Amino acid sequence: MTKVIDLAGLAPDPTPISVGEEAAEHYAVVRRTLERITSDWRDQPSLEQLAREAGLQPIQLQRVFSRWAGLTPKQFLQAITLDHAKALLRDSASVLDASYEVGLSGSSRLHDLFVTHEAMTPGDYRNRGGGLAIAYGFHPSPFGQVLVMATDKGLAGLGFADPGEEQAALEDMSGRWPAARYVQDLEATSGYAERVFDPEKWQQDQPLNIVMIGTDFEIRVWQTLLNIPMGQVTTYSDVAARIGSPKASRAVGTAVGRNPISFVVPCHRVLAKGGKLGGYHWGLTRKRAILGWESGLSGPVLECV
Repeated sequence: MTKVIDLAGLAPDPTPISVGEEAAEHYAVVRRTLERITSDWRDQPSLEQLAREAGLQPIQLQRVFSRWAGLTPKQFLQAITLDHAKALLRDSASVLDASYEVGLSGSSRLHDLFVTHEAMTPGDYRNRGGGLAIAYGFHPSPFGQVLVMATDKGLAGLGFADPGEEQAALEDMSGRWPAARYVQDLEATSGYAERVFDPEKWQQDQPLNIVMIGTDFEIRVWQTLLNIPMGQVTTYSDVAARIGSPKASRAVGTAVGRNPISFVVPCHRVLAKGGKLGGYHWGLTRKRAILGWESGLSGPVLECV
């Protein structure tokens, strides 16, 4: 049976946290808690157990979690279980169809972040980023350190790093366009970090410009991901069908994994058939965290019991 939980008044402070040092500290607590409940979710660990392992009082953990996600730890756990994913997927076949039917396809569109996008030419990609100047910087985010990369045309890359993994994340992202010129510029990238993770700044009249740098096939996949609304998920096979290559689910999965603009181009909303989370380039704990955070923002949460 599926019932709807109204989030209104659920948490002491259901406003999602914004970007900043406090957000990073809170995510560190949430991340440890998520790792615990991810490995032992069938045991339904109590709030007291989770708090003790996080080094906090139960009310402290409850407050951090509620402020971070708009959900209590128990409801957050319910939001990221396999049952919830299956509930979302019941309508997955119609998610992309509905988006296209209302005119959200084309050279630019609006979604949660009111994104406009353009793609680099195939020649630019073949040049492996040659001639491109890319500014980069690390900033706190609700999901750990975020690596932001930007060109003069807009946001080109967004990845995540846990403590001590910043250099590896930078090598990963810069290796996608090895001929580009990279310049560390915190001032040029900080605005993107603040804009992307603060829902109050998701304004229709101030669209976020992004630049897609990939193969023709990858860009088709990434453009399709932009049509998955917040609070919904779809499957690799559905994406493959949408781009006219129904037998290319494996290739779609590779392209999804290569998405260079994580979170903004919502590759985390693509699941394997049957509701399994599938993979995520920046770790399944982070994928669960993002999906749960979005559940707290997007309204009623489906609780499968």
